[in-house]
Amino acid sequence: MDHQKDLSQSSIVIIGSGLAGLTVIRELRKLDKTTPITLVTREPGYFYSKPMLSTALASNKSAEQLVSTDAAGMATQLEVTILGEVDVSAIDTDSQTIETSKGKISYGKLVLGLGADQIRLPLQGNAAKEVITVNDLEEYAKFRKAIEGKKRVAILGAGLIGCEFANDLVLGSYEVDVIDLAPQALGRLLPNEAAQALQAKLSEAGVRWHFGTTVQSIDRNGDCLTITLANGSTITSDVFLSAVGLKPRIDLAHAAGIGTDIGITVNRQLATSAKNVFAIGDCAEVEGLVLPYVMPIMQAARALAPNLLEQEAALTYPAMPVMVKTPALPTIVSPPAKDAVGTWKILPVEGGLEARFESDDGQLLGFALLGTATAQRGALTKELPPILQ
Repeated sequence: MDHQKDLSQSSIVIIGSGLAGLTVIRELRKLDKTTPITLVTREPGYFYSKPMLSTALASNKSAEQLVSTDAAGMATQLEVTILGEVDVSAIDTDSQTIETSKGKISYGKLVLGLGADQIRLPLQGNAAKEVITVNDLEEYAKFRKAIEGKKRVAILGAGLIGCEFANDLVLGSYEVDVIDLAPQALGRLLPNEAAQALQAKLSEAGVRWHFGTTVQSIDRNGDCLTITLANGSTITSDVFLSAVGLKPRIDLAHAAGIGTDIGITVNRQLATSAKNVFAIGDCAEVEGLVLPYVMPIMQAARALAPNLLEQEAALTYPAMPVMVKTPALPTIVSPPAKDAVGTWKILPVEGGLEARFESDDGQLLGFALLGTATAQRGALTKELPPILQ
């Protein structure tokens, strides 16, 4: 019980041990070494680099090898109490407590770093339950077990994660089919010409594309899966991976009466509608923006830490290009804002392609750099307007 009593004294409680939660703790410890911090997580509390999940096969790393620091090491390094493998079922914003599988915990300030879930499309067929998603280390370990000794993997989704996994799997000598309703790869990020260049390089590496269609049903026939597409064609595979996008985890906040939209809505201080409750990372929505990438998390953590210590800081987002980990054709993209008005200009260069999204008066509002053109990243990023200033 003493342990429980100590926990109730924690002035900052963070739910979620992903990059968002851990980066906030690191930023807090730069400013304050003594404030008690408790990290509550349904994972064991170890640290691993989530972006490496989609490149681990080719770099010959098992799920276990991706863990760089265990929970005890993290607790010592960050001077925090880590409650691993603990589920949070409710937040009471009036009494400033959270209900967990290990009992009630009080907070002075609460940070929701809940992350996001893989979107799962409802699929027909007797093998619909065999669809795999990879959103954390444990799911990745299951995926690696599923593909062991197998040859063919089908991927639903030709977005960032789908393309990265496709490239990683062909490098591991798997046959890969990628299915997407869109007419091209990276539909939300790349202009058509850039997508065609990436697709061509991945095709050369062994990826087969199925665009403009989706999965009708997935059935098990002995050792194989038969995937029937909406266009009538079928694919035979051993394993089916779904990578159609992420959905912020908002249920816990919503049930507590905290404001939500696509994500948990926060202001520039990362504060939610509830007093002393903040949100960060893939679950948070700042002025209509949900940005599930590493750089926005780092920016947000630097703004959130001072606010948790009653110091004023406001979040700004500079231009933050995203690297797509496709060794077949390295790609860096900084997509224009949703409401940006302009046109794509395509500049082929030797060994790559530079695509610039420019306004009518020639201002650079976004870009996509492929192959050798990725060397332009620094110069072009300086020309871009900030995402949030």
